[in-house]
Parts: sequence; C-alpha cells; structure tokens
Amino acid sequence: MDFQHSPKAQEYIKRVSEFMKNEIDPIEESYLRELHSLDDKWVVLPIIEELKAKAKAAGLWNLFFPNESHGVGLSNLEYAPLAEIMGRSFIASEIFNCNAPDTGNMEVLEKYGTAEQQEKWLKPLMAGEIRSAFCMTEPGVASSDATNMEATAIVEGDEVVLNGRKWWTTGIGHPNCKVGIFMGLTNPEAHRHQQHSMVLFDFDTPGVKIERMLPVFGHYDEPFGHGEMTFDNVRVPLSNMIAGPGRGFEIAQGRLGPGRIHHCMRLIGGAEKALELMCKRAVSRTAFGKPIANLGGNRDIIANARMSIEQARLLVLKAAWIIDKVGVMAAMSEISQIKVIAPNIAQQICDAAMQIHGGGGLSDDFPLTGIYAQARALRLADGPDEVHRGLVAKFELMKYRKYMVEE
Repeated sequence: MDFQHSPKAQEYIKRVSEFMKNEIDPIEESYLRELHSLDDKWVVLPIIEELKAKAKAAGLWNLFFPNESHGVGLSNLEYAPLAEIMGRSFIASEIFNCNAPDTGNMEVLEKYGTAEQQEKWLKPLMAGEIRSAFCMTEPGVASSDATNMEATAIVEGDEVVLNGRKWWTTGIGHPNCKVGIFMGLTNPEAHRHQQHSMVLFDFDTPGVKIERMLPVFGHYDEPFGHGEMTFDNVRVPLSNMIAGPGRGFEIAQGRLGPGRIHHCMRLIGGAEKALELMCKRAVSRTAFGKPIANLGGNRDIIANARMSIEQARLLVLKAAWIIDKVGVMAAMSEISQIKVIAPNIAQQICDAAMQIHGGGGLSDDFPLTGIYAQARALRLADGPDEVHRGLVAKFELMKYRKYMVEE
C-alpha cells in the first residue's frame, strides 16, 4: 500500500491550501459577521463573487469532476483531500464551485442528461452562474425508506405532472437557485426500485411554491438554507425527465456514492478544525493553576480525537479508491460505513471542543456550533445511521449465507 497522494493530487492540495490561506481564511469571519448583520441574509455578498472569479481564474474550479472536459480530471481518491481542506470553511465549497447539492446534480446531468438538458442546466451550473436543489425527502412519510415516497411524477402525453410536498430541500433560499431535480412516483405497479423517476424543473414554473425555510438548531444557513416545498399540478415537458421513467433509484445510487465521499471528507476537515481549536484553547488557557490540557481527561480526549480522525480518513479514502477502481456498487458497504463514522466522530470532537472552550464554545465567536450542526444533520441526510448500519450488517452476513436458517 502506498499512502502518498498522487503527484497531481499533491499539486492541487498545495494550490487549494494556498488559496484558502491567502484568500478565504482572512475574510471568512468578517464575511459571516457582515452577512449576519443584515436584515435580509438571503443575498450573495460581492466578496463571494470576487473569490469565485479568482478561483476560476486560478484553475481551481469544478474540482470534483473526474471528467477532464468538465473539471481538472481528479479521481474520487484525488479529490477527497481537497474536500477535506474545503470542509474547514463554511464558504470554500461554493467559491470553488464544489458545493452540494450542485455537485451531485451536475454529476447526474453529466452522466444521464440529454444534450438539451446539459445545454440548459449543466453549462450554467458548471459556470457557477446558477444554483440547484434536489427534492427527495418528504414530511408525510418515513423517508429513511425512500420507496415510501408519495409525491408523484406522472407522464401525461408529452408532459410530466409533478404533485406532492418535499422538505429539507437544500439550497432553495439562495437567490441564484434556478433549477431542481424532483424525485417522484411514476408507476406504482413496477418493481419497487423501478417505480420512481427524476425530473428537472425550473423554480418559476407555475405550481412550484416554497412554503417555508427550515431552521437547524435555530439557524437558517443563509444564503443557502433548507426548505419545504409544494408541487401543485406542476407541468413540465417530458424532455425534462432524466434518463426515462422508473430510473430514479438507479440514478440516485450513482449520485450518492461520490457525494458521500465529498460529505465525509468535508466532515473530516471540520473535525480537524475543531481539534485544532480545541488544542489551541487547551494549551493557552489555565484553570486551577494548570493548562486546561492537563486537567481531567483532556489529554485522553485530544488523543482519541486524533485517532478517530485518522481512522475515519483512511476508511473514506479506501471507499474512494474502491469507487475509482471497481465502481460504486462494489463500495456499498464502505460507503455506508463512512456515512456513519464521519459525522459521528465530527460531532463528538466538536462537542469536546465546545466543552474545552467553555461558554465561548456555545457562541458564534467560534465556528464549533456550525460544524456541530452540520455533523448532526448529516447523520440523517443521505440516510440515517440506522439504515447504513443495517446495510453494513446485510453485506457482512451475506458472507455466511450457507449457515443461515429460514425464519
């Protein structure tokens, strides 16, 4: 095993790190302070567009695309450390045009989209001119089982009619969010994984309505946000359907593999940031005549945090390597494993860092509450822990099929 990053990955690690150090880190705190001082926070401040232009000019754009015609040609394994670096910041992913859910939506359009769909939506997404959303989770059913979806995408002649209610749709508060992907039930008589379809829609289509924005721990994550939407007889051309009727789950599986690598590596970057802040606080503050690092079990907490991060990172990189070498389906167990492990370790490390920071750790003076909220939310996004543990157990027990008894 060679644990060294490829020469190409090392080059981009250096370039992204330098851009973060020189352009993003110096302005992020003041940017967030300015944004949060506004009455209307659902805006794009000029500094973001300026930094996006700088990143594009520097060739640090669409880094997640393995296809060289769209990005810089990095594999999942090569992109993973860049996602970790971006995960240390709340704004970096957008500046490099590597923000979810745009990354997943662009991958879907690149792999499954028609020439017409790519021209209309993929090109402006790749250029960073518009933002997008992905509408899957529903408030009326247990969405941990995606086959429960009740929203419909019914083919009527040369149109598709969308009806239903979706929520936790990320990014719909952004002023540049112009297109979404709607997943709905098309044929309830088909095989359970061939009943649903994915359909593109413009946000200005009649019948599309944002009902409300949803807070996470009291924060709305402006200017992106997560919201609840209704679709009331929304009619779009049949040409807006992606790949054809009944292929929604097939597309979802291809979309979620690389996306979970991105999520997990960003979480590891957030965990690294929390550990860094924890250590700085622990060695620079004294209580009861000692540095905080030497009180109670704080050295054990710091050591366990370091070991957890190293373990999680190696497993995420292994999953990325399998996807690159064999494909998403061969990495299903590893993808589910990292989806449980990465947000849990990030949450635990943030919690410990907040404790060591005392009251300051609960405030917005430090980024810990924001990282914690992201980690906790991602224990539900893309599937709850319990579903992924169930899948890991299923793959593990399949090795022992010859010993199984009938229920």
